[in-house]
Amino acid sequence: MNTADLGLPVAVPSTALFTDQYELTMLQAALRSGTAERRSVFEVFTRRLPEGRRYGVVGGTGRVLDTVENFHFDETILGFLRERGILDEPTLEWLAGFRFRGDIWGYPEGEVYFPGSPVMRVEGTFAEAVLLETVILSILNHDSAVAAAASRMAVAAGDRPLMEMGARRTHELAAVAASRAAYVGGFHTTSDLAAGFRYHIPTVGTSAHAFTLLHDTERDAFTAQVDTLGSGTTLLVDTFDVTEAVRTAVEVAGPELGAVRIDSGDLLLIAHRVRQQLDELGATKTKIVVTSDLDEYAIASLAAAPVDAYGVGTQLVTGSGHPTCSMVYKLVARADSEEPGAPLRPVAKKSMGAKTSLGGRKWAARRLDADGVAEAEVIGTGPVPAELADRQLLVPLVHAGTVVAREPLDAARDRHIAARAALPLSATQLSRGEPVLPTEYV
Repeated sequence: MNTADLGLPVAVPSTALFTDQYELTMLQAALRSGTAERRSVFEVFTRRLPEGRRYGVVGGTGRVLDTVENFHFDETILGFLRERGILDEPTLEWLAGFRFRGDIWGYPEGEVYFPGSPVMRVEGTFAEAVLLETVILSILNHDSAVAAAASRMAVAAGDRPLMEMGARRTHELAAVAASRAAYVGGFHTTSDLAAGFRYHIPTVGTSAHAFTLLHDTERDAFTAQVDTLGSGTTLLVDTFDVTEAVRTAVEVAGPELGAVRIDSGDLLLIAHRVRQQLDELGATKTKIVVTSDLDEYAIASLAAAPVDAYGVGTQLVTGSGHPTCSMVYKLVARADSEEPGAPLRPVAKKSMGAKTSLGGRKWAARRLDADGVAEAEVIGTGPVPAELADRQLLVPLVHAGTVVAREPLDAARDRHIAARAALPLSATQLSRGEPVLPTEYV
């Protein structure tokens, strides 16, 4: 969803320069050689999951659709390319009329994936499909990495809410995308107002240590915050002495104090002490929020602590140690001529080492066992077996250049919860391991 979905006037800039120069130089050479209009099929996949991860999460599909819609070359962009001498005039003329008019299929956002899963398939002429390579990979690699980290953190948190607060730890635009991906992966709120504005994600935020330090006393700071935001606010209690701060917080806000936040120290020990103190002061309904460089392992370690919610920043927006999914965009089939209806033939890279790929336009399905639990990711290039016909994973996203798969962000979030629940229980183990499903090629 973009700001236009809010009913607000907005000028959407072109996304055409979110690309690498060689996409355009390949286009120019293909136009000259007469191969640019050959029908082609590109697929996005990863050869392996990040080390130790048991499943991946598709994130960013909605952003890809926005980007494809706005991928065009206006006069300013064409002028830049001409001034730099990057392209010749015939290529610039071709780009002036460019709009993607092909088809895109993909795993729906929020779905899980495994090594080899064709998470997105782009079909069209070579010219139009190759131009989208860099921007599609940029979005899917970033958003899927954050969504996967968020999913692991959501598993570790159980029923306790998760707040995304990583905007200050990454690029300002990446922060908005990370908030969106975190929401898909299971987070509940964000501190980033741009993400709240653009994607309707609930926003949260109260005060930092600077607010306490601004005032002459901690009591003055708490009083100012409660007077402004009400007794249901969250007070930050670790600026000086936690025990004294909790006592002061309850005195100022009363037993109806909404929450206290702990941002440093031994969170497990402090949470237990604060819970006991709050109960003794009669603030039995006051919640405890913890922050402080949390990741999925730290969250899991607090499972037995009296913690009510977690705030996560740095580790979330950097993919908890895996900031990319290493997805690639490979040509897997192409026609031998530019004639309409010319048959496709499989093509594949056959280089040394692990960078080989499997040619052919692929389908993917998830086979279930007798109990309805997923047992394999099945990928093929021929006819789909009858028993897998209703388990296919790719859905149409763009048809003849028109987006056909708009959906609310909550739909992707709900889909992920369901997809993860359908995996074997070992998928939710945080210990390092192999992908929870094998990939089978037929």
